[in-house]
Amino acid sequence: MKGRSINHMKKRIPKFVSEDKEREYWAKQDSTEVLDWKKGKKVVLPNLKPSVKTISLRLPESMLEELKLLANKRDVPYQSLLKIYLSEKIEEELHMTKA
Repeated sequence: MKGRSINHMKKRIPKFVSEDKEREYWAKQDSTEVLDWKKGKKVVLPNLKPSVKTISLRLPESMLEELKLLANKRDVPYQSLLKIYLSEKIEEELHMTKA
Protein backbone atom coordinates (compact mmCIF):
# COMPACT_ATOMS: atom_id res chain seq x y z
CA MET A 1 0.00 0.00 0.00
CA LYS A 2 3.06 2.27 0.03
CA GLY A 3 2.66 5.25 -2.23
CA ARG A 4 -1.15 4.97 -2.54
CA SER A 5 -3.14 7.92 -1.36
CA ILE A 6 -5.79 7.52 1.31
CA ASN A 7 -8.50 8.41 -1.24
CA HIS A 8 -7.70 5.32 -3.28
CA MET A 9 -8.22 3.11 -0.25
CA LYS A 10 -11.78 4.36 0.39
CA LYS A 11 -14.63 2.00 -0.43
CA ARG A 12 -17.28 3.06 -2.92
CA ILE A 13 -20.79 3.83 -1.68
CA PRO A 14 -23.15 1.35 -3.33
CA LYS A 15 -26.40 2.27 -5.09
CA PHE A 16 -29.38 1.54 -2.85
CA VAL A 17 -32.72 0.19 -3.99
CA SER A 18 -34.53 1.70 -1.00
CA GLU A 19 -34.02 3.89 2.05
CA ASP A 20 -34.39 0.79 4.22
CA LYS A 21 -31.43 -0.86 2.44
CA GLU A 22 -29.39 2.32 2.83
CA ARG A 23 -30.20 2.45 6.56
CA GLU A 24 -29.13 -1.19 6.92
CA TYR A 25 -25.86 -0.43 5.14
CA TRP A 26 -24.96 2.59 7.27
CA ALA A 27 -25.95 0.82 10.49
CA LYS A 28 -23.21 -1.76 9.82
CA GLN A 29 -20.68 0.39 7.93
CA ASP A 30 -17.84 2.40 9.44
CA SER A 31 -18.30 5.68 7.58
CA THR A 32 -14.59 6.51 7.81
CA GLU A 33 -13.93 3.62 5.42
CA VAL A 34 -16.15 5.29 2.83
CA LEU A 35 -16.04 9.04 3.46
CA ASP A 36 -13.21 11.48 4.03
CA TRP A 37 -14.69 13.56 6.85
CA LYS A 38 -11.84 16.09 6.59
CA LYS A 39 -13.35 17.22 3.28
CA GLY A 40 -16.84 17.52 4.78
CA LYS A 41 -18.65 20.85 4.75
CA LYS A 42 -21.43 22.11 6.99
CA VAL A 43 -24.74 22.65 5.26
CA VAL A 44 -28.01 24.16 6.38
CA LEU A 45 -31.18 22.34 5.42
CA PRO A 46 -33.90 24.86 6.25
CA ASN A 47 -36.78 22.87 4.79
CA LEU A 48 -35.88 19.57 6.42
CA LYS A 49 -38.70 18.35 8.61
CA PRO A 50 -37.81 16.05 11.49
CA SER A 51 -39.39 12.62 11.67
CA VAL A 52 -42.31 12.65 14.05
CA LYS A 53 -44.05 9.94 15.97
CA THR A 54 -47.58 10.15 17.29
CA ILE A 55 -47.95 9.29 20.96
CA SER A 56 -50.80 9.05 23.40
CA LEU A 57 -50.40 11.16 26.52
CA ARG A 58 -52.71 11.18 29.50
CA LEU A 59 -52.98 14.53 31.26
CA PRO A 60 -55.24 15.70 34.05
CA GLU A 61 -58.16 17.58 32.48
CA SER A 62 -57.32 20.71 34.48
CA MET A 63 -53.76 20.69 33.12
CA LEU A 64 -55.02 20.32 29.56
CA GLU A 65 -57.48 23.19 30.03
CA GLU A 66 -54.73 25.41 31.43
CA LEU A 67 -52.47 24.48 28.52
CA LYS A 68 -55.23 25.35 26.07
CA LEU A 69 -55.78 28.68 27.83
CA LEU A 70 -52.08 29.56 27.61
CA ALA A 71 -51.93 28.46 23.97
CA ASN A 72 -54.99 30.58 23.15
CA LYS A 73 -53.28 33.64 24.68
CA ARG A 74 -50.31 33.05 22.35
CA ASP A 75 -52.57 32.18 19.41
CA VAL A 76 -50.91 28.80 18.85
CA PRO A 77 -52.33 25.27 18.94
CA TYR A 78 -51.98 23.69 22.38
CA GLN A 79 -50.05 20.73 20.95
CA SER A 80 -47.46 23.16 19.55
CA LEU A 81 -47.17 24.94 22.88
CA LEU A 82 -46.70 21.60 24.62
CA LYS A 83 -43.85 20.75 22.20
CA ILE A 84 -42.24 24.12 22.92
CA TYR A 85 -42.44 23.53 26.68
CA LEU A 86 -41.03 20.02 26.35
CA SER A 87 -38.23 21.18 24.08
CA GLU A 88 -37.24 23.97 26.48
CA LYS A 89 -37.23 21.64 29.48
CA ILE A 90 -35.25 18.94 27.65
CA GLU A 91 -32.65 21.50 26.56
CA GLU A 92 -32.43 22.86 30.11
CA GLU A 93 -31.97 19.38 31.60
CA LEU A 94 -29.33 18.42 29.03
CA HIS A 95 -27.32 21.58 29.73
CA MET A 96 -27.54 20.93 33.48
CA THR A 97 -26.08 17.44 33.09
CA LYS A 98 -23.22 18.73 30.90
CA ALA A 99 -22.19 21.36 33.45
